[in-house]
Amino acid sequence: MNVIGLDRVDAGMVGTVGGKAAGLGEMIASGERVPPGFCLTAEAHASGTVPADELAAAYERLGGGPVAVRSSATAEDLPDASFAGQQDTVLDVRGDAALVEAVRRCWASMDSERAVAYREAAGIDRADTHMAVVVQRMVDATVAGVLFTADPLTGSRSRMVVDAAPGPGTAVVDGSVTPDHHVLVDGEPAAAIEGGCLTAARLEELRAAGRRLAEHFGSPQDVEWAYDADGVLWLLQSRPITTLFPLPPDTGKPGPRLYLEVGHMQGMLRPFTPMGMDCLTRIWVRWCSLHGIEVDPREGASLLTPVGGRLYLDLTDAMRSAPVRGRLPQAMEIYGPRVRRAIEHLLDDPGFAPRPGLPFAPGPALRLAARILPTTVAHIAATIARPERARARVARALRDFRNQPRPGPEATAAERFAFVSEDAYAPILGAPMMAVIWPTFAGIILGTLPSALLHGVASADELDAVLGGMPHNVTTEMDLALWRVAGNADDHRALFLGTDPAELTDLYRRGALPDIGLADFLDVYGHRAAAEVDIGVPRWAEDPSPLFATIANYLRVDDPDQAPDRRFDEAALRARRTISELSLRGRARRPVRGRIASFAMRRSRQLTGSRELAKFSWLIPFAEMRRQLLLIGEDLVRRGPLERADDVMFLTLDEVRAAVHEGADHRSLVTARRAVHDREVRRPSVPALLMSDGTDVEAILPRPETEEGTLPGTPAAAGRATGRARVVRDPSGAHVEPGEILVAPTTDPGWTPLFMTAAGLVTETGSPVAHGPTVAREYGIPAVICVRDATREIRTGQVITIDGTAGTVTVESDGPTRPGRGR
Repeated sequence: MNVIGLDRVDAGMVGTVGGKAAGLGEMIASGERVPPGFCLTAEAHASGTVPADELAAAYERLGGGPVAVRSSATAEDLPDASFAGQQDTVLDVRGDAALVEAVRRCWASMDSERAVAYREAAGIDRADTHMAVVVQRMVDATVAGVLFTADPLTGSRSRMVVDAAPGPGTAVVDGSVTPDHHVLVDGEPAAAIEGGCLTAARLEELRAAGRRLAEHFGSPQDVEWAYDADGVLWLLQSRPITTLFPLPPDTGKPGPRLYLEVGHMQGMLRPFTPMGMDCLTRIWVRWCSLHGIEVDPREGASLLTPVGGRLYLDLTDAMRSAPVRGRLPQAMEIYGPRVRRAIEHLLDDPGFAPRPGLPFAPGPALRLAARILPTTVAHIAATIARPERARARVARALRDFRNQPRPGPEATAAERFAFVSEDAYAPILGAPMMAVIWPTFAGIILGTLPSALLHGVASADELDAVLGGMPHNVTTEMDLALWRVAGNADDHRALFLGTDPAELTDLYRRGALPDIGLADFLDVYGHRAAAEVDIGVPRWAEDPSPLFATIANYLRVDDPDQAPDRRFDEAALRARRTISELSLRGRARRPVRGRIASFAMRRSRQLTGSRELAKFSWLIPFAEMRRQLLLIGEDLVRRGPLERADDVMFLTLDEVRAAVHEGADHRSLVTARRAVHDREVRRPSVPALLMSDGTDVEAILPRPETEEGTLPGTPAAAGRATGRARVVRDPSGAHVEPGEILVAPTTDPGWTPLFMTAAGLVTETGSPVAHGPTVAREYGIPAVICVRDATREIRTGQVITIDGTAGTVTVESDGPTRPGRGR
């Protein structure tokens, strides 16, 4: 079958007729007014021959005359790829010969440069895509345009956007005219523009059509429309708006609601796997239960909300609390100036008008504080007084984490599941974790105390220098250990520099690589990885490819002054000198504060590095949980409910239980969730503040004024550096030349090995106390964080200057320069 009428097409035929035709068929079936037409199916494209006779016959049945010929690819209008404007449309086609030529033109556009680039960016295989062609009777339009049933710029589902211009509408789509622009807000009547081409009545008609289409297709729509000379509205096309971030779930609580994305504080902007989100939420729920906080396990914690695979914190009650809301902007400073500005903006929103009372029940909070505060104060004080004893307790706790009882090789899937769902949480929530928590808290307090005590006495650069080259930090120890492994690889430079990391991993697994000490490194650090807080992400022990890529980076360091161990030692020496200088200056100007600050700075050298311990520790049993889940997955593959062992990471624990104990088949569910996850992995940006109607709050704020070529951010590690940018969105296999400036969406400890060859760091998110900036300060490299759209505004190879004190990034040029770093 090569030709089929649009009135016989439905959504189930998308593989034959493509997304555009399938959408038109659905619109016709739902009663919308669509120009009549037919579809030349993808089967004809697969054969490569235009069936001219069939086309002519269908054209004649349509009544001849002018028609529009539109591409309709079988990959078009997928949930994350609309192909809008990527393939050809030919208008006002008349006659059989012109129709055949228009079809050939549509077919050819499938391999145009822009279409190829779009498929590559969307991860769509050319072999999986074919081209159908839609032929429709032309509408003699007096006015036409596009309707978005949600605001494509802000994400708001409470606003529709209409662009309109006189004529056929192609000028609106191709951007060659400035159209009339209308925003239709829910609950507000439409208003015409004086001298515009749409009346208020027509705007309301378009709004009603948009609502019907969004409801029918189950998602916000991008609609092309036209009014003919008789004033009749025709709907020419409807496709999903694929760029919108998902809506928060409807909790049934009064709106509007405001959500803060918190995963990036752990370097986690990519989406969690379903198992990763489930396990992390269960840890939080168990912690709350352990401390007498009532939580509905079905919702996770009442404040935590998964959206688009990311973790959001519900700030609504705090925004509405009269005693709390005024302090929120300052509290949000840790998330960067953009978040603070957004919070300040929303404080004037009537939807967040202040109400009396606190955002939490004071009784349980006071009881919790009374129970844990004395113990917390006592343990932190003891840790500060005797740091060497605290470190000895940490060492014992780490042994407990590593020696945790676990199911043996002969364990059944049911026994492994019991471990993952119950026993594995014991060290994470028990005594071993407590032994690690106190040095972590003490380290954070000591690291921040001097800035308060020496305000007006010490500069930001000096306070950052105090934190440089910090000992006892498991993350910097890890990076330096990998540097030593790279030193062992120096005798085999050609092998490690000239072989793909994936191939090196295969050689390593087969025991065919020279022994460079990697096995010993993995014994200690193999439970780590980028995005490691997601249990669904492979650990380095499973896939050491990122480590081989980093080893190759280290082998390219040919300047002794750029050697990471030397840079770390220099930062430590500078820290000790700065502490001595500040101690003398502080005592001279403020005797009491100066002495306290001097003690805090010197003691911080023994404890502040411990701030990384808590995460390092609980990831040890977390990695064991992952290993047991994969073994369960292997069992389920043998029994049939799963296709692959790692499919288990796209289920929740309750779903795994059903598969293990009841044989529930989850293969189709996993396929659907993998598709959603893959789509979210490709998402270029994630809202930091999200409203319940989908509005990205930052998108409605005016951009701050800055000098041309300068991108504002937040200071995170003092100093200046000029060098070529290296934009990296995923650290796996990333390549950073010595002296380049790393530009990334976010960072966590899995990224930090890249720091050791970088001259500086720029990230789109983060906090000065997060892992990435902390490690940057310890290496003595400048860092600027919270630079909006940094990975899109900056291109690899551009020369940039970062000022970690001012918090700015300046794009200098695209020309050559000698990369370097400085302070």
